[in-house]
Amino acid sequence: MPPNVRAYYWSVPDSSTVQPQFASVADVRERLGGAGYLADDAIATTVFLADRLGKPLLIEGPAGVGKTELSKAVAATTSAEMIRLQCYEGLDEARALYEWNYKKQLLRIQAARADDAWEATHDDIFSEEFLLARPLLSAIRRTEPTVLLIDEVDKADVEVEGLLLEVLSDFQVTIPELGTIAASRRPFVVLTSNASRELSEALKRRCLYLHLDYPTAEREKAIVLSRVPEVPEKLAEQIVRTVRALRAMELKKAPSIAETIDWATTLLALGIDTLDEESAVATLGVVLKHVSDQVRAIGELKLS
Repeated sequence: MPPNVRAYYWSVPDSSTVQPQFASVADVRERLGGAGYLADDAIATTVFLADRLGKPLLIEGPAGVGKTELSKAVAATTSAEMIRLQCYEGLDEARALYEWNYKKQLLRIQAARADDAWEATHDDIFSEEFLLARPLLSAIRRTEPTVLLIDEVDKADVEVEGLLLEVLSDFQVTIPELGTIAASRRPFVVLTSNASRELSEALKRRCLYLHLDYPTAEREKAIVLSRVPEVPEKLAEQIVRTVRALRAMELKKAPSIAETIDWATTLLALGIDTLDEESAVATLGVVLKHVSDQVRAIGELKLS
């Protein structure tokens, strides 16, 4: 196993719910490449293991290194539907798992006849018709290939991790009024974290772990040429070199890989084939979104 990949302890999943989509590590690398995602050995190996073992994959690293893009690429290569749960402070069970359609329930109660027994009305309003499935429940119930992306889990409150434990441990959801709903086909689960806070060991134990950082210059250049094949190789080298210099500065927000690609697309659209000082200053807003960062970059890189 590659050195930046480690596996936490897990229980053995029910093999009847695990339906692998990749034949080998090489198959992962080739198919992700076909979807525009250039995977190294660590990424390809971890995706293969997560798929084969039916385990959630926790990807941690700075913003903009391709964590979410990896989920999209896996969904594209497996013809799966991607269901996304965007985490944020204040996220609760109703937004993540399920809730009842209270307005519809109230209308049903109001429409009930006076002689209807409450037990019958109660059983009716807490039925499938009145259930609103949110991302976690929707992913559990699907029988077709599914990628469940739990994005930026470190932004959610600690209590949300407790909610995830049953889902990620047994791939089942318990609804008191309806019982336990277990997955007949496990989704491919990806959790991403920018490491803004430490996640619980209980959550980590249920996952494979992959750390992603900014790529090497050679790999980032290859990514740019893959996504923007029309850009001249020399210009791609200049862009990558400049972006890496920006990341070395103390900025509020370092440029992401996506912004490197955006810069290449921008210069190509403007008909610029050399990243000189004038063109860099004119288009710096593509990669730096804070005025203070732009001022620092212009001063330290001597762009003007």
